[in-house]
Amino acid sequence: MKTLSRDLSWLRFNARVLQEAQSDAVPLLERLKFLAIFSSNLDEFFKVRVATLRRLVKLKKKTRAQLEESPRRQLKAVLAEVQRQQEAFGATYREQLLPALAAARIHLLGEAALSAAQRAWVLEYFAESVRDLLSPVGLDDTLHHLFLKDQAVYLTFFLTKPRAAPGKGKGKGPEAERVLVLELPTKRHGGRFVQLPAVGDERYVMFLDDVIRAGAPGLFPAYAGVAVHAVKLSRDAELDLEDEVSDDLLAKIRSSLAKRATGYPARLLYDPELPREVLRALKAKTGITDDELVAGSRYHNFRDFFGFPGFGPADLCYPARPPLPHPTLPRTGSLLAAIGRRDHLLHLPYQPFDYVTRLLREAAADPQVSAVAITLYRVAAKSAVAKALLKAVKNGKQVTVVVELKARFDEEANIHWAEKLQRAGAHVIFTPPEQKVHAKLLLITRREAAETTRRYAYLSTGNFNEDTAALYTDHGLFTADERLTREVAAVFAYCHDRQTPPVLEHLLLAPFALRDRLTELVDHEIKLAHKGQPASIILKINALQDPGLITKLYAASKAGVRVELIVRGIGCLVPGQPELSENIAQRGLVDRNLEHSRVYVFGNGGAEKVFVSSADWMTRNLDRRVEVAFPLFDETLRAEVRQLLDFQRADNVKARDFDNCFIGPEPADAPRVRAQEATYQWLKKRKRRP
Repeated sequence: MKTLSRDLSWLRFNARVLQEAQSDAVPLLERLKFLAIFSSNLDEFFKVRVATLRRLVKLKKKTRAQLEESPRRQLKAVLAEVQRQQEAFGATYREQLLPALAAARIHLLGEAALSAAQRAWVLEYFAESVRDLLSPVGLDDTLHHLFLKDQAVYLTFFLTKPRAAPGKGKGKGPEAERVLVLELPTKRHGGRFVQLPAVGDERYVMFLDDVIRAGAPGLFPAYAGVAVHAVKLSRDAELDLEDEVSDDLLAKIRSSLAKRATGYPARLLYDPELPREVLRALKAKTGITDDELVAGSRYHNFRDFFGFPGFGPADLCYPARPPLPHPTLPRTGSLLAAIGRRDHLLHLPYQPFDYVTRLLREAAADPQVSAVAITLYRVAAKSAVAKALLKAVKNGKQVTVVVELKARFDEEANIHWAEKLQRAGAHVIFTPPEQKVHAKLLLITRREAAETTRRYAYLSTGNFNEDTAALYTDHGLFTADERLTREVAAVFAYCHDRQTPPVLEHLLLAPFALRDRLTELVDHEIKLAHKGQPASIILKINALQDPGLITKLYAASKAGVRVELIVRGIGCLVPGQPELSENIAQRGLVDRNLEHSRVYVFGNGGAEKVFVSSADWMTRNLDRRVEVAFPLFDETLRAEVRQLLDFQRADNVKARDFDNCFIGPEPADAPRVRAQEATYQWLKKRKRRP
């Protein structure tokens, strides 16, 4: 079966992010943010995927032989592609963005480019605002081990040529050479960038690194030579083997590997100009080997460009796109009453997440509400959702919170709020490590007239996180339809007792029925095609990796089913291959908002079945996570989702094909369609309905 490796496919996605930084059509300061996203993505890739491959390479030969692919071969291919992208990244920054900034009268200066007046200002700023933040550590015989923090930038100082002391003073002079290291104090300084005084319309900025470089000679007056360079270490974030091996082999591998403590080094990025003496000293004091060394550039942590000063006219950034009021949800008054009358579909970030937090606050205050249950996968640091749940506990509601402790890189916020809710009296369920709960579910139970009880639910593709809800595109369904709310209650019951998997009629639940139901739906389209009837599948997902479902889609293509894939990130299926996937087309979009929603559409002979889901088509989502795909019963809401999908299918501005080539208008003078902008404008025109 012809497929693309998961890791190389992910790197293709990050290349699409870099294309946004390279595009003249993207506002200049937004291009800097795409550089930051690319850099942040690559850091995570090294911490998780590259670290995993390196640990697989170190396994015993007999164990390694049981893997489907050679980890050594995979690692070699991945590092070669990373090197190619790093070179393109550096060229984009130096040859495109720095000149474009200068043309916009924004100058990012190194210490060598300062005028005399600017140098005097920088040295004064260094003395007053930076010097006291610095604590260099000498890499000498008194230091047994140097621990470098994960993802922090460090500056190294190579001191040479001691100055001759005046006169014949007694005492030992400075050593001929010294190596020192300090952590760049970005947080204590208040950011990575320093704004210099403007000169007329010309604006000037420096990296904090370069301010320190300018002031470094004053730190070490006894030395004539002071060379300053940057390094950064990425550490192994997690033993991430579950996607690589079977459960039996996974158990063997885990038993053969030591538990991670502070994280094994995954990559040491260093300035190529770093003196060999400094590199030798770093390796000796940290235990880093040549395998972990990656030549980078003068500057690291480009994700700090998220904090670049917001200079200049509005056209340097995307125009504001304020969230739109929902056409069927009330701006004031009871959301529960509105949900009780009909289903409503929320489209984030085009419409505000505030409807969700309002619903939670209403439930917390409503004396008729008896219980609230919710799944929390990624929680905002200052979570309005968690605060509303605390209010519900205080008001005597039975609050059940299913918390995922292993939501990678969000563990700290999740643990903080879980402990706070637990102390307040909420029933907090921590998911077991072998089965993450990735479904996004909220259930409210309310006593109503004649002693009846009614449930209200919110099912979503996105997290209960107001920060990411302003950046990610997601769909969320508000419903009181008993067909769905009864089954949502069954999912929460399973999360509580972990005994008998619920038998559901309408929700597609992983890891129990989702895979089988998807297979049945694809098979039905294959049968229709064999009968000569129209057959089609449209999938909008973030990742397509599962070998079983890829095989099934290939079978659908060979049977004549028309398959359209809108894949944001990992896409291991290879479309357009003769006699295999010639009926499969794939595109992906990268634009100002991160595409995050998942939608599955099956033609079903003209009576389309539309599911919205938390699950990508990856083995981990289908077999090792609690995921939910839910149908849209309301015809109007199905039409809404299909319209938004059609914008994505028609996009000829931001869409790329499988090979990362832009899909332009056909013919060339055809109207330009930019899906995210078209979505916003279409939703803006939606008339308010009762």
